[in-house]
Amino acid sequence: MEQVNGDTLAAARKVIAVHINYPSRATQRGRTPAQPSYFLKPSSSLALGGSPVERPAGCELLGYEGEIALVIGKAARRVSIEDAWNHVAAVTASNDLGVYDLRYADKGSNLRSKGGDGFTPVGPALIPADAVDPAKLRIRTWHNGVLVQDDTTGDLLFPFARLVADLSQLLTLEEGDIILTGTPAGASVAKPGDVLEVEVETVDGRLSTGRLVTTVEEGTTAFADFGARPEVDDLQREEAYGSREAAGLAAVAPALTPELKAKLESVATATLSSQMRKRGLNNVSIDGLQATRPDRRVVGLARTLRYVPNREDLFKTHGGGFNAQKKAIDSVNEGEILVMEARGEKGTGTVGDILALRAQVRGAAAIITDGGVRDYSAVADLEMPTYFANPHPAVLGRRHIPWDTDITIACGGATVQPGDIIVADSDGILVIPPAIAEELVADCIQQEKEETFIFEMVKQGNSVDGLYPMNAEWQARYQEWEAGNHND
Repeated sequence: MEQVNGDTLAAARKVIAVHINYPSRATQRGRTPAQPSYFLKPSSSLALGGSPVERPAGCELLGYEGEIALVIGKAARRVSIEDAWNHVAAVTASNDLGVYDLRYADKGSNLRSKGGDGFTPVGPALIPADAVDPAKLRIRTWHNGVLVQDDTTGDLLFPFARLVADLSQLLTLEEGDIILTGTPAGASVAKPGDVLEVEVETVDGRLSTGRLVTTVEEGTTAFADFGARPEVDDLQREEAYGSREAAGLAAVAPALTPELKAKLESVATATLSSQMRKRGLNNVSIDGLQATRPDRRVVGLARTLRYVPNREDLFKTHGGGFNAQKKAIDSVNEGEILVMEARGEKGTGTVGDILALRAQVRGAAAIITDGGVRDYSAVADLEMPTYFANPHPAVLGRRHIPWDTDITIACGGATVQPGDIIVADSDGILVIPPAIAEELVADCIQQEKEETFIFEMVKQGNSVDGLYPMNAEWQARYQEWEAGNHND
C-alpha cells in the first residue's frame, strides 16, 4: 500500500473534522446530535507519523483522539450519498490533537485549541477506499502501550458517505482534502514523554494502516501576553479526561441531598405540580402509567435508557450480549430511578423479573418505563416499585432495540434528563429540574401550611369565598395563626 508522505500533506488544502460521530462518544458526552457538525483544522497542523508533537508551554491538557481520516480522491460538489464514496481515494489513521487550555478562547472554532503545528498526524499507510467497506473498519488507540480506544464503524451516527455528501452541499471537497470522522470513547490526555499510537484496519484484519506513532514533547516558548493564554478549570479537566474520576477530581455533590429528599417526601405530589405550574413548567408529568406498588412514594435521581424501534439487522449488533439495557440495569446506583423511553409501545416487554431484581439488588428506588413489563407477577412481588404501561409477555426484540443510556429521553410524554429528580406515587410521576428543587420544595412546604389553615377554617364553617385563595384579611389571620402555632 502507498505510504503517507510529504506530497500527501501538501495536497490537503482543507482538513475538516467531525464533532461527535460514535455512539460510545455520544454517550460519554451526554449528547447525541441529530445532524453532523464540523470544524476546520489548518493544513499546517498535518504531520507525518513518527513526528513529535509539542504540548505548548504553560498548557496542562493535551487531548488526543484516535480517528479514521478520509482522503478525497476527486472533487465533490453536491454529490449524493450513493455516489459519495466514489470521491474518496483512501482511508488512513489520524490523531486529532488539541489543548483544552485554549478552548475558552475559540468560541467554537477550535482554531487555537486544535490548530497547532503537528496537531493532526496522519498515516503511516493509505488503505484504498475501493478495497474496503466503510462500515467495516476498526479504529484503535494506544497510550504508552495500553489500548484505550477500540471501536468499529458499524454503527456510526453519520456514515462516511453521508459526511462527504453533506459537506459537498455547501463547499467543494478538493482532491487531497482530509476529513477526520470522529473519535470513539476513550480519548484522554497525554503528557510530555508519552507515546500515542493509532491504527485503522478492516474488521477482518485483512488491511491495516500500521500504527501511527506520535511522541509528546514539552514546549519551551511561553505564550505572549498579546493573545489568549492557557486557562483550565475542573470542567475542562473532566472533558479532556472523559470523566471526573479519570481526571482525579472529587465526585460532584449529589443534587439530591438527604435533607432535600426528606423535604420532597414530606409534600404532596399535587403541591409540587402546582408550584411547578406557577413557574411555567406544565409538561413535567410522566403520564399513563400504573404501578406495581401504588402504596409506595419514591424520590430519586433519574438515570435514562432509550429504546429505538426494532430493525432486525441492528438488533443483531445492539440487542445481544451486554447491551444498553443490561448496562443501564447494571450501573444504576443506590436510590436512583431508571427511566426508560419505549415510545409508549405496549406490544412487548421492556424489563422482566431478572433485570428488575438486579436493579433492586443494586439499590434502585424504582424503574419507570412507558412500555410493557414481562413476568408481571414476579416484578410486582419485588419491593422496588415499577411504573409501566401494561403487562406483556413478548421479549424485547419484538419491538425494541436497546440503544443508549444516560441521555435526554422522552417517557410518558415528558422529557427526562439524567440527574433530574423524580417524584412518584399513586398521584402521578413528576420530573423536577434539580436547579429549582430547593426553592420549589420550600414554597411547597409554605403552601401546605397555608392549606392546613384553610382546611381548618372551612372545617369551622367559614365560606371559601376570600379564603381559598386567601385575600388580605385572611392572610392577616393566617399570619396570626401561624405565629401562634410556631410559639406553641
